[in-house]
Amino acid sequence: MELSQYLEVFIEESKENLQTCNEQLLELERNPEDLAIVNEIFRSAHTLKGMSATMGYEDLANLTHKMENVLDAIRNEKIKVTPEILDVVFKSVDDLEAMVFSIAEGGDGKRDVTEVVTLLQAIEKGEVLQSASNEAAAATEIHTLSMKYEAFEQTVIQQSFEQGFCCFEITVSLRGDCLLKAARVYMVFEVLEKLGEVIKSFPTVEQLEEEQFDHSFVVAVVSQEDASDIEKSIRKVSEVEEVTLMELTSHHLHSNENNAYEEQQREVVEKEREEMMPKTTNSTGRQSNPSSKTIRVNIERLDVLMNLFEELVIDRGRLEQISKDLNNPELNETVERMTRISADLQNIILNMRMVPVETVFNRFPRMVRQLARDLNKKIELEIIGAETELDRTVIDEIGDPLVHLIRNALDHGIEMPEVRLKNGKPEQGTVKLRSYHSGNHVFIELEDDGAGINKQRVLEKAIQKGVVSEEVGQTLTDRQIYELILSSGFSTAEQISDISGRGVGLDVVKATIESLGGSIAIDSTVGQGSLFSIQLPLTLSIISVMLVEIEAEKYAIPLSSIIETAIVKKEEIMNAHNQRVIDFRGKVVPLLFLEDVFDIPKDSKDEEFYSVVVVRKGEKMAGLVVDSFIGQQEIVLKSLGNYLNDVFAISGATILGDGQVALIVDCNALIK
Repeated sequence: MELSQYLEVFIEESKENLQTCNEQLLELERNPEDLAIVNEIFRSAHTLKGMSATMGYEDLANLTHKMENVLDAIRNEKIKVTPEILDVVFKSVDDLEAMVFSIAEGGDGKRDVTEVVTLLQAIEKGEVLQSASNEAAAATEIHTLSMKYEAFEQTVIQQSFEQGFCCFEITVSLRGDCLLKAARVYMVFEVLEKLGEVIKSFPTVEQLEEEQFDHSFVVAVVSQEDASDIEKSIRKVSEVEEVTLMELTSHHLHSNENNAYEEQQREVVEKEREEMMPKTTNSTGRQSNPSSKTIRVNIERLDVLMNLFEELVIDRGRLEQISKDLNNPELNETVERMTRISADLQNIILNMRMVPVETVFNRFPRMVRQLARDLNKKIELEIIGAETELDRTVIDEIGDPLVHLIRNALDHGIEMPEVRLKNGKPEQGTVKLRSYHSGNHVFIELEDDGAGINKQRVLEKAIQKGVVSEEVGQTLTDRQIYELILSSGFSTAEQISDISGRGVGLDVVKATIESLGGSIAIDSTVGQGSLFSIQLPLTLSIISVMLVEIEAEKYAIPLSSIIETAIVKKEEIMNAHNQRVIDFRGKVVPLLFLEDVFDIPKDSKDEEFYSVVVVRKGEKMAGLVVDSFIGQQEIVLKSLGNYLNDVFAISGATILGDGQVALIVDCNALIK
């Protein structure tokens, strides 16, 4: 039997079964007495084992079998569910995921799982897991000290490369007779923080502080200093015996693919059409998944279809222009009908590319559980609106920024349980992740009921770091002060941790969101919590714009940025701080003359009236002065290519109906 034809189906169904295992294990942790949940996990594991054995992946089948034995003992009430047992089962699922992704990338699916198999067998025999976890800790000590980086840490390092920084993995060995290891570690970290930014450490910062390591530890640092200077500085710390530096490169990052769950690009897109079938309810009151008809389509085919349709939109605009010029009734009628049909076709194609944000949100409950345990905090993650759909291109990019914001909320936002109780709050903190549609945008909000942002501390730090001057700081609104934490290199963390607070990252979050045509806003109340709100466009390829004319050139301004258009008399323009401004509904709005911004050759003329497009970015506004308004139109956004990717305030171009090229104005860049 030729099995290769079933490989794609095997990979997709394995991912689905593992996702079910993850979700149900989290549910089991909340309801450890509910054996129906154990049965659900057992069914998914059993299906995975059968498929793996059929496809010839024996390692995968064997590990699943060992995990199945533990689940069987739990459902037969021979073993009682504890957090320690669930930790081992979660680790088994992690290894299974790594094996499946290895197969997806053309590997053989083999992996060293000796450690986790030993733990599973210990659980099966009813041994006290404490000894098993000690073995695991010992095994961790033996592991190579070369670290594996999560997807977001890779992004931060990559951004650092682009900004001219180097990244070093530094292995530091202390003398065997060193008595105050934690103190020496602190001194090494202090030296490194003066030379650059600490990205990660192994063991973790907490383990180093508690001296839970032998005599060596590894630190990843981003710096502009030479390797030799860094090495000399570390060697000056007493009782440091050996220092080894390895410079990380893009090649190292490329080969570091063990966190495939976070960075794996989905090769296929799945669209489901629910059948109208009665929903059955099981004994625990949970509803079974509705039956669905599914077709798997390779994502490349959808991209080709979208590109062809974009060409059709350009030709449609051309036909509309010709029809308008000729003014032939029959031609007009035909073009109008074609416009209506192509608009329906456009909606269908865009909907095919839409993917529920659930595909990104699914990984967060597991991540929050692990981080909460690492931080010794009690945290519940509530997900609302996971069915909200976004364009696949946006979905691919939004995962990493959300990971960083959630880690930030858990580390800095939610307080320790004893602090929360002292402040009259519930011991368990809550982080809410919600998404919803509003017009042509999707909003993703992350809200926590933690300590909130200390406005005064943020402002002091911003002035100290030179992000703003003291004079400007006095004029900022609360929201503008909160948004200072998105500045490059900004951090108010008292100590560096391997979870967040490194001063690298939130600026990358902001840059990623703005590159998608979105924006991020922050609101906070001290003692009550914070709210991070991300606004994203539904799709990035076909957008609605206002076409304007400046001299003989045409420009497109996205409708999503426009508040309104206005005609302003020359005498209504005022001067303030060497800037021409207008009074717009009680607010002072600065004017930007696009002919000056883009150096457009102009005829010397004295206008009595100015055409102004009022645009917004967050709470900031500006008036863009143009010669005339042409009208609204749907256009296809095309990139300017690699040679022109640094053009100021231009995000792309489009071809109009008359064949002319119109440049698309980037309002976010103008309002900076």
